[in-house]
Amino acid sequence: MYTAADWIEKLELVPLPEEGGMYRELYRSDEIIPQSALPDRFEGDRTYGTSIYYLLENPEFSAFHRIRQEEIWHFYEGSPLTLAILTPQGELSQQKLGRNFEAGERLQVVIRRGDLFAATVDETGGYSLVGCTVAPGFEFADFEAPSREVLLQAYPQHRAVIERLTR
Repeated sequence: MYTAADWIEKLELVPLPEEGGMYRELYRSDEIIPQSALPDRFEGDRTYGTSIYYLLENPEFSAFHRIRQEEIWHFYEGSPLTLAILTPQGELSQQKLGRNFEAGERLQVVIRRGDLFAATVDETGGYSLVGCTVAPGFEFADFEAPSREVLLQAYPQHRAVIERLTR
């Protein structure tokens, strides 16, 4: 079984700015959706879709953030990963990526556009290798990572998880 360092080397992963973890873009469609055909929340054209490898090691975490598109997370290898999902209405849920279906883990989780989400690796010293697919294609202009202060003001009932999963 590969270690996190093995995957980072073999997949040529690099640090993911602001969010945390390591990634590499694998796919970016060569076809373009013009801005005029996209919802108003997008500024500029977008590709049809993008996908990345993403690796997260415990105790590192993916900080709360949101994007303008829906994002599908796919589990590949390693320890289970927990996604904390916070809706605009303030509902907090957790989804687990992994292979143990009896423990409630799933191979794919869909994050709805506009939901805030963060991720942690469940096992001490463990890692999770996942893939993330976004449509329309992701651009860094679509990424928002609200500050801890902004999130605490909007969702004070979730103070503990916000303090744990923000920088």
